[in-house]
Order: sequence, then structure tokens, then C-alpha cells
Amino acid sequence: MTEVEHEGYESVTSAAAIGALLDTMIEGGGVSLCLMTPEATPEPIVLMEQHPGDTLVMDLSSIGHLLSRLQAAEPFYLRGQSQGKVIRTPALTLTEARHSGGRFLCCSQYPEALWVLQRRESFRAQLRMGMVVAVTVTDDHGESVKGELRDLSQSGCQVELPLSASGLLARSCSPLTLTYAFPDGTEFSVDAESRHQLTDAEYHLLRVGFEFVDHSAEQSRKIWYFVCEIEREATSYDKEATEDARQSSPLFDPQGAEKSEQQQVGRRDLKHYATPAARRLVKVAAYLNAQLLLLTQGSDIDSRQLSLNADRIIALHEEDRQALLFASRCLSLEPVLVRHGIAVAIHLLDWVGDDLPGDVRKAIVASALVHDLGKALIPQIIYTAPQFEATHREALSEHAALLLQRLKSCQWLSQNVAQTVIKGINERLDGSGYPDRLSGEQINELSKACAIIDVVEAMRRDRPDRPAKTTQEIYRHLLRHPNQFDARWVKRYIDHFTSLPIGSLVQFSSEQLAWIVRLDDDGAPLEVVVTDQAVAPLRGTLKYSVAGDVAERLGKPRREVAVST
Repeated sequence: MTEVEHEGYESVTSAAAIGALLDTMIEGGGVSLCLMTPEATPEPIVLMEQHPGDTLVMDLSSIGHLLSRLQAAEPFYLRGQSQGKVIRTPALTLTEARHSGGRFLCCSQYPEALWVLQRRESFRAQLRMGMVVAVTVTDDHGESVKGELRDLSQSGCQVELPLSASGLLARSCSPLTLTYAFPDGTEFSVDAESRHQLTDAEYHLLRVGFEFVDHSAEQSRKIWYFVCEIEREATSYDKEATEDARQSSPLFDPQGAEKSEQQQVGRRDLKHYATPAARRLVKVAAYLNAQLLLLTQGSDIDSRQLSLNADRIIALHEEDRQALLFASRCLSLEPVLVRHGIAVAIHLLDWVGDDLPGDVRKAIVASALVHDLGKALIPQIIYTAPQFEATHREALSEHAALLLQRLKSCQWLSQNVAQTVIKGINERLDGSGYPDRLSGEQINELSKACAIIDVVEAMRRDRPDRPAKTTQEIYRHLLRHPNQFDARWVKRYIDHFTSLPIGSLVQFSSEQLAWIVRLDDDGAPLEVVVTDQAVAPLRGTLKYSVAGDVAERLGKPRREVAVST
């Protein structure tokens, strides 16, 4: 009797059944790879294709630390969820491995059989003592209660809540939203329904079993990843401290969270954000921050979330365009790639979006939001190298193509618009740009506009080799390089956003510093918020607003002060 038979698995040998099970595993995305050694733990991968009777094709980019062993023909098996069942392959080995576009695409033999386990509950990852995952349960009225995760499976979870949560659970007629917060700052939300409750009167606790509802294939992939990481972390508790550090999960590394505090969007206190619009933009930032992590783990762009967040930007713009423009300067707590993408999307929408059809406008916003996220997929050593060399430039030029590969599941997104924004934003009129070194009229008009906004937003922020620039310094740079930037579009940009645009920090003739929040029809400051600190605007750095009578109270604008936002 084989090991899997002993564990309750049943063998499936029908070619049609094997193909159907593998198809649903590919579509669902919840697949892990495990080496055939006692100490091995499941590692999340992407099962991409099957060629019946011949090969399986996998993306193993997320497990680079195992590739040398796999390429040496060390056996492994795949495990996943399909049609409500747990699926395992027999032992497989790699037959081909190649590095393409920053990804490791590998092939193995095609399994002659699959092992199927019907008992879902046996595939539930239990959290050990000391493993804390906070869970917030929220109803459709916004009322919420906090608890802790006790176990997680592909179909549901058990959460420990205070007894006071019973009222919220009893009142809710629709699915609740569960938001998990892991120690490293990773957050994830999914809808669920309460299926059973157990009261622990001694400790004043409720143990509630939830079943997930209406979750997408991409959400299933993320849940699978969390299940595997919880299993890995629980396994590491049984290991000696001297063993392989990779046994522990990065999700449970609070020290890592402290080191990268600036990148933990989900754990930010909203009270630090300067305006209501900025606090609403944090939802977009949270999506982009989570998407950065998932891209590095082999996932595609989340099509549904990208659509929702593009709609959110457009709705905020229609509600109050000037408030949104200022809010884009109030996100200094977010990672650079995140706040840069948001700022480019907002300013591009404000500049060129008025007369475009709704679907094109949305595609432009979505493409701009994610245009730089592919930089997470290229070797990060190029950002720490003492000198930027030709090989580094070549690696950097791949980020747009790598990202476009991860956008293929976004069926609603125009590929023409995505190509124009994500690739064209880095092209230059003289052919010095990338990735295709287009020049002159080969460059789309929208790409020419994108290039200007991208440079303006980049130059507004500090970089290791130079400090942030003022608006006038940026405009002079653009006007002095007509060989790179279309002079017509530069003039249009200046005319639209003015010489002291919203989000500029200005010193007035009264010597007071103030951020420009609104402009009148002539481009003069209509509302400002006074500060005594030349730092990015957060609530604690701002003093009071002046609206309508700015010139009378503060005098004339004297000069702009460069601040990295």
C-alpha cells in the first residue's frame, strides 16, 4: 500500500478525469510543490498548462531557492484543490527548465494518475501557539469586530472572537467581510458566512466557523498560499533553531514588518492622512501594495481589484478633481512605486481624460496605476549597484514587458491602451528611451503625454542621486530637452496645471509656508493649508486652512519649496 493510499487518497487513472482535474487546478491557481523529503514543506507555484500524455508547464519563479535541487532531478509532487477535493500527483521530476523574461518556466512529466482526497477537513492549516493572525469581521453597515484566526482551509476558517461579536453575527443577513492581517503587514479580504459557533464562557470567547462565498480564482490562489505558509510556519516550530531558516514563513516575521514599515499600507492609521480624499486613496494604495507582493509570488494582476480601483479613482475625480489632485501629494507613507502610480494615474486622467470614452478613460487610469509594478519582477540588485551600467539598463527595460504578461487575465482592459501607457511611457522622441527605442512619429500621442507626466512625477521626489525638484525646475528640464519630450505636449501640460500647480508648497510674501489645495480659474491660489514644516503633508504637519482671501492674509506667492511627495 502506498503512502497516499494509507492517508485516504483514491487513485484516478482515467485520462479524461486527470485532464479535467488539472484544468480546474490551473484555472483556480491554488497549487503547491513539495519535495519528496521528510522535512519538506509545500511551496506555492503557478501551474500554467497541461499537455495530456506529455508535459506539465509550471512557473517556479517564486521558489528560486529550490531550483538547483529540482534541476538536479530531485523528485517532487504537486498538491492542490480541485472540485472540492485535495489532489496530489505521484512523484515527478523536471524535464526542462528555462529562464525567460525574469521568470523560471519549467516542465515535468505528465502524471499517469492523480491521487484524490475527499476529506476537506484534513487539509486545514492549524495555527500554533504564538502564531497570531488578526482578523476583522465587518458587516454590510460597516460595523466590525476584531478577533484571531485559529485555522484556515481552502473553503473556510475558524476565528476566535469576543462574546460581544454574537450581536453582529446575529444581525447580519448578508455575507460578512473577513480581513486577515499577518504579522509582516500583509492583508487580505474575503467574503464569508457564519456556519457554526461555539461559546467558551470561561474565556468569554466565541469560536466561529466561516465558509467562504463568492471568492474568485485569484482569491483562491491567495488563500492557498496562506494555507501553505501557515503549514510551513507551524512546521518550523518543530525544528531546531540551527536548521534551514527558509522553513519559517515571511508572513510571520514581525521584525521584517518593522524594517519595512513604510511599505505596510494595510496597517496605517488613517488619522495620519491629511484629507478625506487622501484617506479614501489609501484603499487604492493598499491594493497596489498587496499586488506588488503577489506579483513577486507568481500571481497575475488581480483583474477585478484593478477594475474596482480604477473606478474608484474616476469616481473621486468626478466628485472633486482638485481635492483628488492634492490628495495625491499626501501619500508619503506609501512605497514610492505605489504613490508614483497613483499620482501618474490621477494627473493623466485630469489632463487627457475629459473627452475620451468611458472605457478608454478607465483603461488609461488602470494602466497608469500599475505601470511601474513590473519593477518588482526584475533583479533588485540593479537598485543597489554603485553604478548604473548597460546590463542594468537592459534588465530595467524588461519591466514593462514582464508586467504586460501579468495583465493577460484582465479581459476588460484594452491591450492597445495598456501597451501605449505601460511601454510608451518610457519612450523618448530621439530614440533614447525603452523598451522598443521608438522615435519621433513612431511614438503614440498618448505615450508622449504619459512620458511628460511620468517625468514630472518622478522629479518631484527625492532620488539617491538628486533631491526633489520644484515645478519650475522640472518645466525648465522638459523645455530644454525638445529632442526627448514633445514641446506641444509640454506647453499643454504647463497651461493645464499652471506654474504653481495644486500640491505645491509655496512661501508667500508674509514668509509663511502653505500647500496649494485649490486654484481659481486664473490659476491663482484659492485655498491653501498653512504649515511650518517643509515636509510632505500629513495631518500632524498642517496647521489651518485659508480659503478665498489667500492674497489678503498671506500675500503673494514668492517661491516654491521643493519637497519630496
